[in-house]
Amino acid sequence: MNQPGAAGYQAPWWLPGGDLQTIYPAVCIRKPAVAYRRERWNTPCGQDFIDVDLVDGASPASPCVLLFHGLEGSSDSHYARSLMAAAKARGWHGAIPHFRGCSGEPNLAPRFYHSGDAEELDWIIRRLRSRHAGPFYVAGVSLGGNALLRWLGEQGHGAGIVDAAVAISAPLDLAAGGTALSAGFNRLYTRMFLQTLKPKALAKLDRFPGLFDRDRLLAANDLYSFDNVVTAPLHGYRDTDDYWHRASARHVLHDIVVPTLVLNAQNDPFLPGRHLPRTAAHAVTLEYPATGGHVGFSVGPFPGRLDWLPQRILTFFDDTAMRAPAPARLCEA
Repeated sequence: MNQPGAAGYQAPWWLPGGDLQTIYPAVCIRKPAVAYRRERWNTPCGQDFIDVDLVDGASPASPCVLLFHGLEGSSDSHYARSLMAAAKARGWHGAIPHFRGCSGEPNLAPRFYHSGDAEELDWIIRRLRSRHAGPFYVAGVSLGGNALLRWLGEQGHGAGIVDAAVAISAPLDLAAGGTALSAGFNRLYTRMFLQTLKPKALAKLDRFPGLFDRDRLLAANDLYSFDNVVTAPLHGYRDTDDYWHRASARHVLHDIVVPTLVLNAQNDPFLPGRHLPRTAAHAVTLEYPATGGHVGFSVGPFPGRLDWLPQRILTFFDDTAMRAPAPARLCEA
C-alpha cells in the first residue's frame, strides 16, 4: 500500500496561508489564452446534452488529456486554461466536458451533477477514448477529481481504457469537507457556490414544478442544506448524509488499478490535511504537499504563475508512459 509523500511544491513566501493560496491564483494571476473548439454531445438518454471544449493536437496519434472541472467550474477556470495551454504547447489533444448546466446554458433534464457521478463520467470517457488512438489521460479537479476517483475505483480493471489519471484537490471525504466549509472564513466559499447554484436550481424548479421544495431551497445557507434539498434527492440519494458518505472517493482508493496521482495540499481549506487518507492501492500515488491551498499551487515571484500544476500533471503522465509499455495497456483495454 502506498504511504503519502510530499511533492516538490512549496508556496511562494509572499503568499502565506491556505486561503490566500486558494483565492489569489483563481482571481489574480493572469490565465493563459486558449482557443477552444466546442462540440455539443447528446446524452445517452437522448433528452439532454453536455458541451465539450476541445483543443486539437498536432496529429491524430498525439496524446489526449481529458479534464473534469470542479464545482461550478468550466473550461475558463484558471486550472483548466493553464492545463490546456500546456497540453497545446506539447501538441497534445485536450478536452474539457462541462458538467450539466456549467457551460453557460441550462441543461434540459431535471438532474444536475454531483461528486459521485461515475456513470456520467463513464460515457464521456469512453466516447472520447474511442476517438483517440494515442495515449489517453484523465484528470479531475475538486468535485471532478472525486468523481474521477469514484469512476476509477468502481470500474477496476475496466478503467484500463485510460493510461493514467490525476485527481487534484479532490474532497475525498465529503462529510469532513462539508463540515470545514460550514465554519468560519470558509463560509465565504460556501456563499460563492450558492450564488450560482441556487439561481440554477430555481430556474430548474420553474421548468419542473414540484421537483423540490422552493422554500427550503431559499432557506439553504450552506452546502449541507442545499444538497439535502436538491443534489441528494435529484441524484438518487436519501439525503445529504447518504450522499456525502456513498459518493466520497476515500472508499474506493484501494480498488484503483490504473496509475493514479492524488494531489492534495495539507492546508487546503476545503479538506484539511488531517482528513486525508493515509493508504491506497499500489497503483495510487498519494502526494500531500504542506502548502498549495485548494487548486492553487502558484509559483514564482510576485505576481506569480500558474504553471506548476499543469507541469506536475503532465510529468506524472510522462513518468507513467515510461514505466508501462503501451502494448500491454492496450491489451488490457
